[in-house]
Amino acid sequence: MQIAPEGPIREEEPLGKAYDARLMRRLLGYLRPYRLNVVVAVLMLILASGLELVGPWLTKLAIDDAIPEADYRLLIVLAVVYALALALSAALEYARTLLTTWIGQRVMKDLRGEIFSHLQRLQLSYFDRNPVGRTMTRVTSDVEVLNEMFTSGVVTIFGDVFTVLFIVGAMLALDWRLALVTFAVLPVVFLSAWLFRSKVRAAYRDIRLRLARINAFLQERINGMSVVQLFRTERPTLQRFRDLNEDHLEAHLRSITYYALFFPIVELLASVALALIIWYGGGQAIQGVVTIGVIAAFLQYARRFFRPIQDLSEKYNILQNAMASSERVFRLLDEEPGIREPEAPIHLPPRARGRIEFEGVWFHYGSAPAPALRGAPPLPDPEGGAEPPEVTLEEPARYDPDTPEAADVEVPKLVELAAAAMPTEAPAAMRAPGWVLEDVSFVAEPGERLAIVGATGAGKSTIINLIMRFYEPQRGRILLDGVDIREISTRELRSHMGLVLQDVYLFSGTAGENIRLVRPEVTDVRMREAARRVGINRHIERLPRGYAEELGERGSKLSVGERQLLSFARALAGDPQVLLLDEATSSVDSEIEAQIERALEELMSGRTSIVVAHRLSTVQNADRILVLHHGRIRESGTHRELLERGGLYARLHNLQFAGPTAAVS
Repeated sequence: MQIAPEGPIREEEPLGKAYDARLMRRLLGYLRPYRLNVVVAVLMLILASGLELVGPWLTKLAIDDAIPEADYRLLIVLAVVYALALALSAALEYARTLLTTWIGQRVMKDLRGEIFSHLQRLQLSYFDRNPVGRTMTRVTSDVEVLNEMFTSGVVTIFGDVFTVLFIVGAMLALDWRLALVTFAVLPVVFLSAWLFRSKVRAAYRDIRLRLARINAFLQERINGMSVVQLFRTERPTLQRFRDLNEDHLEAHLRSITYYALFFPIVELLASVALALIIWYGGGQAIQGVVTIGVIAAFLQYARRFFRPIQDLSEKYNILQNAMASSERVFRLLDEEPGIREPEAPIHLPPRARGRIEFEGVWFHYGSAPAPALRGAPPLPDPEGGAEPPEVTLEEPARYDPDTPEAADVEVPKLVELAAAAMPTEAPAAMRAPGWVLEDVSFVAEPGERLAIVGATGAGKSTIINLIMRFYEPQRGRILLDGVDIREISTRELRSHMGLVLQDVYLFSGTAGENIRLVRPEVTDVRMREAARRVGINRHIERLPRGYAEELGERGSKLSVGERQLLSFARALAGDPQVLLLDEATSSVDSEIEAQIERALEELMSGRTSIVVAHRLSTVQNADRILVLHHGRIRESGTHRELLERGGLYARLHNLQFAGPTAAVS
């Protein structure tokens, strides 16, 4: 059964080389801190491989020398030596297993730590492009595959190679003619191994691809379980999962079939080699060319000779898995952070003034915007050069908010409708396509409350992201207290900021831990004071263990409004000089919203506050309001000034508050 990928589920990348020397050198670099342990493990494997020769050789001596001469003392010596060799081999295997596992676990710890540290430095655009499940796989499954290579592959492969070489040498030393007869089956063994390798390689890719589909499907459906249940799609969703599961099972069974064929074939060829030894060696023994002891030793050596060949085939699969996993892990580690730290950062005073300034900022997400159409002005060069395109204002048809159609308009669409009633820029062909922000310039003075309103997609949240330096503008500058934020380390820059988003993310810790977030400067006293000032303290204190209460995954023990209040306490516990509020009250009920607004009156005092909101009721008391439309600042002023101007903001206000007769405060 072949299941096609559904929706956003992306296919796994094709397999690369089964062995890549560049990747292997990079992987072996992680063994450098443990090189002494690796050397000891390899020496133990070499010694264990040498001990493989002892048993058959002692058997030859017993049959050819001790038994014909009835030398009991020699037999006892040979038996004791054989027992000691077996005991030493078992002890070496035990010590080697412990040591290689210890090495693999240490390497895994180092690699996971490096990946997680790198993830924290990546720009947010990386997480926009890559699903969470795929990133989690890099840190967990792929690293686990590399652990298997270090514990069962890279080191132990030396044991298999040396075992084969030692046995070949011993067989040639005993009788080279009988050795060549034994090796006659090797071409067939190598051909079988080559066929097995190619088939298992394809089967492994199918397994990995289908497992990726299952993981992606599970992640989406578990996260969206409320939607599945709401629209009663449990049965088709279950059937879809069964199909994916069945497809994965078939791929696994196919690989098991190849294993079930290959290993019996090797066993059969080993039996053929034993038969050749008995046939040819027996004839040579009858003629007196070789002894019975040599034949007995050859039979044991032949049995031991084919065992590491089987192991090497298994090691090939481990190596192939490791190459695929290491390629994905290193691709993640090689991902550029995007936000470059300054080589010589400028340090601000411990208490910044909080003056935010945008100077001609242009920004777009993802790849560069498409070029302008023929006849349009040139687009700005991100590195400087062409001037921003000029626009021509026209008078489009007016929108009348008193018409019956206006009654059913949703609030998020009001800005678009109001903008349609205003003089606008040139047609789309004359505008810079793809830019989210176009030549945005404004100043938020220290202590000023600046509100930003506009339609969805106008660029409001982008401004917040740029101030926090989650993304970099392609052109223009953003200044904090007169210093380009690119000249300030991101750690120091964000220490002056407090951010509250509409979608609050709480960790599965206690209420106190979610406010403090392991910040050493946030003491228990400051944490409780911040909770009191925003009013979340009474909600927390009603919990059975108060601030020590575990909130569950994403704060499941709190309501949406309570989570918003807790996020306010989290932001304000650090006493930031700049408050950034992105739709911070849009998900709360009126009672908690009023509580938040009362707290904000006190908390914004003396701080620069930039508030992004759809609901105009939350921005009416701002010192200044910016109206964004299609990435440009269309209007600026106080609530009263903008209403009196009768422009885009006034029409938005009239639509949102049920008509042009709304009172002007």
